[in-house]
Amino acid sequence: MNAWARLGRQVLTALRDTGRALVLLAEATSQVVFVFSRQNRSDTLHQMFVSGIKSLGVITVVAFFTGMILALQTGLEMRRYGQEVYIGSVVTLVLLREMGPFMTGLIIAASVGSAIAAQMGTMVVSEEISALEIMGINPVRFLVMPRLVALAVMMPFLTLYTNAIGILGGAIVGYTQLDVSFIAYFDNCTRYAENKDLLVGLFKAFVFGVIVVTVACHQGFATTEGAVGVGRATRRTVIISFLTILTMGYFLTRMFYK
Repeated sequence: MNAWARLGRQVLTALRDTGRALVLLAEATSQVVFVFSRQNRSDTLHQMFVSGIKSLGVITVVAFFTGMILALQTGLEMRRYGQEVYIGSVVTLVLLREMGPFMTGLIIAASVGSAIAAQMGTMVVSEEISALEIMGINPVRFLVMPRLVALAVMMPFLTLYTNAIGILGGAIVGYTQLDVSFIAYFDNCTRYAENKDLLVGLFKAFVFGVIVVTVACHQGFATTEGAVGVGRATRRTVIISFLTILTMGYFLTRMFYK
């Protein structure tokens, strides 16, 4: 098989997998009406706890140092022009528009997404999914829909938390290393940021959460070859989620900020 044939085969495979993932997303979305049923309510709340509360530790560390790095790098450069007092506005705008939802999406993809793919893949290779179907239980409603709702709800809240911790980290750097008072820093945080910046960032977070769940569940359901396949599905979930979040982040920014 020559190079063009291999490329064409890879493109067709990618299109096929994308179509199957979108069909899975559509089917899971159609099952959202059952989210408050007795069967799904507890599962959804559990997934919200796992994907949200249990992720706060790593999100706190990443967000805090992200805000510190942004403040330090921009502040040192702005000090050359005597404008370091405005680092509050720079850190806030960058976090609200891009870095907040982006960093949260990557963290959730690496931690929660990989765990979902591994769990789904293990259930597939151990034929638990087939057992659910034999018992008349819809695997999409039982497994995918609660995770979809959980991440779609929790991602905006996690992004708000990321933004707050990142802004706090920037304030500490500004006060300790750039001689910017807390009053001046937080005054600039609120002076130039608009509601649109916050809402666009939260919408991005919602989209990223849907992407992570869709990719993870699709890769998990497509697992073959036993334990090796589970590892492969987990790895592909993280890679595809990262690439999709990067791509969609650009296009969403381009759509809202022309």
